Amino acid sequence: MSNGFLLSSFPQLETARLLLRETTLQDAEATFAVFSDPSVTQFHNLDTFTSIKEAIGVIERRAQRFERGDGIRWGIARKQDNVLIGSCGFTWNPQEHSAEVGYELASTFWRQGIMTEAVSTILQFGFEKMDLRFVIAQVMLENIASKKLLEKLGFHSQGVLKQYAFFKGQYHDLEQFVLKNKKLSE
Repeated sequence: MSNGFLLSSFPQLETARLLLRETTLQDAEATFAVFSDPSVTQFHNLDTFTSIKEAIGVIERRAQRFERGDGIRWGIARKQDNVLIGSCGFTWNPQEHSAEVGYELASTFWRQGIMTEAVSTILQFGFEKMDLRFVIAQVMLENIASKKLLEKLGFHSQGVLKQYAFFKGQYHDLEQFVLKNKKLSE
């Protein structure tokens, strides 16, 4: 049974500086390097990694999610060396024909416009190729950099969802942002 989000193959996307590609087990060490940094996981629903097995588990879960048509997560790699430095992607919502976007980036690459470049590319893919009606993002209130990224990309705050998510042993307030497909709202 298809939910409309099953893709026949994993789409590779390219930007001026980046390759957005499927993450494989060969990327386990690079994935571990990203998620073993507490500054990266500070606002993430994953704990800071302490074992390469955790990275392998994330890669395998993301592959399974793609195969089921539940979501897609691109590895963000620099064109110059194809080394993974983060990821971004969608969790599909077939009923609403929408998606939730998520992302993370190795801290050594922060404030270089990389996430703007990557997320704007997948948003274009989502709106043009998947005909999404809108994309949402949910951000911890303290994550100022992520809020600024979303606003730069045209997202608008929909307000705070009180005690909305439980991870890392406690409930968190999340600010919800939305970006509508421009061609559908014209």
